[in-house]
Amino acid sequence: MNPELRYAGGLLLPRGHDSLVNGVSRAVSGSVHALALGGGYSVGPSEGRVVYFGRNRPEVHICIGEDDRQVSRRHGELRHWQGRWWLRNTGRRPIRLPRAQWLFAEEDAIPLAVGYTPLLVPGSREREHLLEVFVTGVDGTKPVSRHTEKTDLPRRYELTDEERLVLVVLGQRYLRHDPGAQPLTWQQTADMLAELDKETGWTAKKVEHRVKTVRELLSRDGVPGLTREEVGEPVGNALNDNLLRELLKSTTLVPRDLALLD
Repeated sequence: MNPELRYAGGLLLPRGHDSLVNGVSRAVSGSVHALALGGGYSVGPSEGRVVYFGRNRPEVHICIGEDDRQVSRRHGELRHWQGRWWLRNTGRRPIRLPRAQWLFAEEDAIPLAVGYTPLLVPGSREREHLLEVFVTGVDGTKPVSRHTEKTDLPRRYELTDEERLVLVVLGQRYLRHDPGAQPLTWQQTADMLAELDKETGWTAKKVEHRVKTVRELLSRDGVPGLTREEVGEPVGNALNDNLLRELLKSTTLVPRDLALLD
């Protein structure tokens, strides 16, 4: 890539540039800013414009994982098309986005939302290389600081005492921060509930019914990933995994709820 043409129309971001998590200074609406450990690049929108990132510094706009051969020489690209910036993976290893989403090389490009998006490229010896991306909105301004405003409380969901007990048993591995946590099976949950509550007569079917009721309630409330239609086959543990992660994220369930198991 011709060095003079590589950065034409854009702006180099030096090594040590402030993180993009707090936004950027005023920029043209629809601009993209991308930053890695060794510096970055910012450029305005133009149909067909492409910003490359990867390990081979002379051939990309943003160098990421320069000393890690698990990162491809040209690992991905940001392309402006139809008024939006799109991310495409051109490397050997997947790119991780927020909400545990992975983008693989053989998949279609995905659109980037306005604002901040952290991208992680897995490397050798459990390293992860961060590429921060910020797409400016309509007014092209940096988000307003709100230092003194009240903190928005997480949206907690109402659970009955019985539902809370069932979900704590089902999701106890998440509450204990077990690596790669998964829900207990219906039968495992029923067996443990039978020890804690000998009067209800817990069965695997009864546990499944209680959890399904909560999933349907949250799904009607707009929480995604809680129906078979959304997840697709095979479902496996996906529905309960999504449910438990939402309950933890909203602080509806918290680690101190494990006291119910004592």
